[in-house]
Amino acid sequence: MITDVHAHLLLPSLHAEVERRAPELVAEAADLERRRNGVESLKASGAMIGARIPRLTDVAARLAAMDDQGVDRQWVSVSPNHFYPWAPEGLAVWVAMETNRLIAEHVAQAPDRLVGLGVVPLQHPERVVEYLDDAVLGRGLAGVEISSFAGDVELSDERLEPFWARAAELGCVVFLHPFGCSLDERLDRFYLSNTVGQPTENAVALSHLIFSGVLDRHPGLKIVAAHGGGYLPFAIGRSDRAWHVRPEARRCEHAPSTYLRRLWFDTVVHDPLALRHLVDAAGASRVLLGSDFPFDMGLDDPAGFVRSADLPGDVTAGILGDNADDLLRTRVRA
Repeated sequence: MITDVHAHLLLPSLHAEVERRAPELVAEAADLERRRNGVESLKASGAMIGARIPRLTDVAARLAAMDDQGVDRQWVSVSPNHFYPWAPEGLAVWVAMETNRLIAEHVAQAPDRLVGLGVVPLQHPERVVEYLDDAVLGRGLAGVEISSFAGDVELSDERLEPFWARAAELGCVVFLHPFGCSLDERLDRFYLSNTVGQPTENAVALSHLIFSGVLDRHPGLKIVAAHGGGYLPFAIGRSDRAWHVRPEARRCEHAPSTYLRRLWFDTVVHDPLALRHLVDAAGASRVLLGSDFPFDMGLDDPAGFVRSADLPGDVTAGILGDNADDLLRTRVRA
């Protein structure tokens, strides 16, 4: 079984309701995206997404595309534009509940081929456990997708401790996928908001988890990082150096590089050499096939990309599907 752990869904009905409930906040968020991405990139992205709407919304189109790619199973998560990290509590919890419902309905149309990941209102830490339970126990989803941060909530925030504890207890997946980048206007041209911003956000978020000791306190966590973990696996030596020489970087028990083998990473790194390095840094069992389906910055032939890295046969088989199967085997089911 070939499993793609990084595939997205758009929810037009949900977004229309968010626009109806909070038009001013939606307009402010759109203005931020214009500043972060630049008009040129937003125009190109709009045309790209428009051409992919069937694959982003319709199960039959999704399954046909999976067949073309030779993919047997997808883990389906919403496009990160549905995070709405600016939403006040009432709207945010409605979004989480409705997203979890819609994801569950989508994957239920092909349960042998689709696995769902829900969301939580990350910017309201006091509500995240409630909606993690809603996703995993209430809707039967395999876990949740979260951003690299939300408002003033970093992943090292002490208020998230109950969330990490509950996620470990449930044995569910926490899929880390950033939306936007806090560098804002410095990345507003040349599509730097994606090519530089996304890897930066992944590296920052994972560093918060590592240096704050979250992975020490919750060793059972199953955190899967999109985009190969961004820059972190490829510059982890600098983190190790800081851990050795800087007292403020000694909040974790071990050198940061050791925690790469407590995380999981997808294969959306676009370079066979980078994929081989990721396998060396994190371990063969910690790398999972991903495509970022169906966006243009994803992998059109995700399995072919993995095979192009000339890894040993057992390592390739693990990445193509066995590792993902193992990750889900011990989760609590509704």
